[in-house]
Amino acid sequence: MTQSTRTSERLHFNRFLASLSTDAKNRLMPQLELVFLPLGKILYEPGDLLRHVYFPIDSTVSLLYVMENGASGEVAVVGNDGIVGFFTVMGGDRAPSRAIVQGAGTAYRMPASRLKEEFNRHGELMTLMLRYTQSVITQMAQTAVCNRHHSIDQQLCRWLLLSLDRASGTVLTMTQESIASMLGVRREGVTEAAGKLRKAGVIEYNRGKIRILDRAKLERLSCECYLVVRKESERLVPELYAPRQNLPRAY
Repeated sequence: MTQSTRTSERLHFNRFLASLSTDAKNRLMPQLELVFLPLGKILYEPGDLLRHVYFPIDSTVSLLYVMENGASGEVAVVGNDGIVGFFTVMGGDRAPSRAIVQGAGTAYRMPASRLKEEFNRHGELMTLMLRYTQSVITQMAQTAVCNRHHSIDQQLCRWLLLSLDRASGTVLTMTQESIASMLGVRREGVTEAAGKLRKAGVIEYNRGKIRILDRAKLERLSCECYLVVRKESERLVPELYAPRQNLPRAY
């Protein structure tokens, strides 16, 4: 099996890359570099020049807005459904937010300039990128509303579900302190909310690993924000969320 064949097969594990035509994949493959993203790695900070974009395979990345006093809050999560750094094709070359790895794993990295070249062909990648960007904007908007109007318990359920949909299994590696930073709340609030979920048999938590035991119950305990994001994503980019053979299933 050639290196090109192995790369082509592995592209299948990022939904965005998997949905592209063979011609588009062949143009992008020479520019893709397989990298490992360790937990907590910051891919870029607000204002950084975007030199690379990332296509997660079995990793997840949080996008956070950071205040002057250092406080932060997650506005979106990207996993095997999409691209980290997607806004580079919208005309801005600098990051508007912090991107930090919340789930360690692998990803494909490529120069942002090469993605823009493919985008400017005005072909399938451009159409998919625009629809994907709209789905992320929906996630950002719904997160802002959720953080303002819903309880920490509901926010935690929403966050776990969104992260799970974009991960490669049922286990999330994340400390309660990190979750509190993502949600922009006190650690004690997350500890209490996670304790309720564990007592209800929804999750199992040990040494920074959260295992989802009862997804159906987790969805019932979440606010409507999760379903709003899920349904809009399915509507806008159904090819990224339809179950695929040998691909970790989202939704």
